[in-house]
Amino acid sequence: MENDKGSPEAPIRSPGSDQIVGFDDGVMKQSGSSFQMMVPNGNDVGSPIDIPSHQTTQSVSISIPQSPLDAKRVFFKDKDSPARNLNFGCEIDETGPEKTPDRLTTPVKNPRMDAMKDNRYNSFKTWSGQLERQLSVLRGKSLPRNDPEINPPQNIQGESLSADRYFDALQGPELETLRPSEEIMLPEDKKWPFLLRYPISSFGICLGVSSQAILWKSASTAWTHFIHISLRVNYILWCISILLFVVVASTYLLKVIFYFEAVRREYYHPIRVNFFFAPWIALLFLAIGIPQDLHAHLPHWLWYVLMTPILCLELKIYGQWMSGGQRRLSKVANPSNHLAVVGNFVGALLGASMGLKEGPIFFFAVGLAHYTVLFVTLYQRLPTNETLPKELHPVFFLFVAAPSVASMAWAKINGSFDYGSRLAYFIALFLYFSLVVRVNFFRGFKFSLAWWAYTFPMTGAAIATIRYSIEVPNIVTKGLSLTLAIAATVTVTGLLITTIVHAFVLRDLFPNDIGIAISGQKPKAQRKWYRRNTCGSAKDIEHQVNSGEKVVQVPVISSGLGVAVRVV
Repeated sequence: MENDKGSPEAPIRSPGSDQIVGFDDGVMKQSGSSFQMMVPNGNDVGSPIDIPSHQTTQSVSISIPQSPLDAKRVFFKDKDSPARNLNFGCEIDETGPEKTPDRLTTPVKNPRMDAMKDNRYNSFKTWSGQLERQLSVLRGKSLPRNDPEINPPQNIQGESLSADRYFDALQGPELETLRPSEEIMLPEDKKWPFLLRYPISSFGICLGVSSQAILWKSASTAWTHFIHISLRVNYILWCISILLFVVVASTYLLKVIFYFEAVRREYYHPIRVNFFFAPWIALLFLAIGIPQDLHAHLPHWLWYVLMTPILCLELKIYGQWMSGGQRRLSKVANPSNHLAVVGNFVGALLGASMGLKEGPIFFFAVGLAHYTVLFVTLYQRLPTNETLPKELHPVFFLFVAAPSVASMAWAKINGSFDYGSRLAYFIALFLYFSLVVRVNFFRGFKFSLAWWAYTFPMTGAAIATIRYSIEVPNIVTKGLSLTLAIAATVTVTGLLITTIVHAFVLRDLFPNDIGIAISGQKPKAQRKWYRRNTCGSAKDIEHQVNSGEKVVQVPVISSGLGVAVRVV
């Protein structure tokens, strides 16, 4: 508002709390150079009135919104101003969080979408989030260069972690627990994207279900004079196994495509690498359990295709067991290492069933040699091996898998269930019952994918017992084969239902996979500084000792001076 030239300027002062009461009770209307005053009762003070500056001193209210959600008003008031006030300028009448205009309303956030857009996962993505950053630049958005959440470090791309780094950062027999002094590269307080949490050990489900197709295929041909089993059971189980393998393999293939770094870290994990045998063993099971109505004779080239990746993995792993270092067998010995051995016997069984000779004998010999070494190493439990916790008790049943399949493989190679086959079968049977009688192996721990380690060893023992009952037919062998077959089927059915419930209802089947999220370098040791005051009492020192702090006695030259003691 402009004043006349001759009028003196009114001083500007800060208003008192008693001077601005009811400041917004009136609303001003402006028309040209005149002002129309409104009071709370709705009557006009003037209609319109001219207010010369030399006759009346006005109280001016200027609305200056500092933010759309928190509007503030600044008043300029003369000493002798009337009760009325003038408001002019643009202002938001409705202020506060409850009266926010619709255009200023903060959009509702979707936690799942926020998790997918979290840039901290870019280090594990195949394309490292570079496409998203380029699109942001094209849209005119500038991204901070040094923000770790927007531009995460890319030094892990193309660099494989050594076995020493896994042992330094992780602890436990399966190397799945992070050490207290370590940090992971992904957020600990959030649930990671599903593909990052999807482990290679999920193929253990396929091993358990596909082995059931072999079980009931053998039972339908061996129990013709004992119990009539329809071939449809084998056909249904085989179709379910195919469907399950397609689902599991497709999901893991998506992980390979979108999070290849996570897959690569699983492959270099000293323990997790054994589960890379599981997909190929599951395919061997499907080939053995195929219904006779679909294909009577499988082509020989199929066996070579399935055994080639198994041979490549064995050259890598067996060489590491023998060459030494942190990946030597005495260091990484674990019941899951049986997966690296049982593939030889399953491949020998399939090859001998297809009429091959030399190839099955080769893999049987390789598997027998390394199973003997692994069996002795696991049995003696070297000081470098840790005791398995309760959660991993099911993997002890993998001891039963190799001798069970080896007995059937040698019987197929030799043409009869002779003494060599019976020797392996009796070892498997003894190990089976030595584990079953220990009730603590089946209770007191939470459900996880490790429970599937019960399934295909139990099924393998049942199939070997059926094969033995054909050579030694009596009521004991037939009753034992039926009992083991029912126990294996009930176990697989119960675990399959439980897995579906935990995966789709409770949604806790796949927790964050800490084993793949360790940093590439060991974090620097944190140095703590403690201040020792010369006037400290003995009670303070005792409190420091009880709290775990390290107290160092340092001679003090001058009283009143403190000495800084560094404890590393």
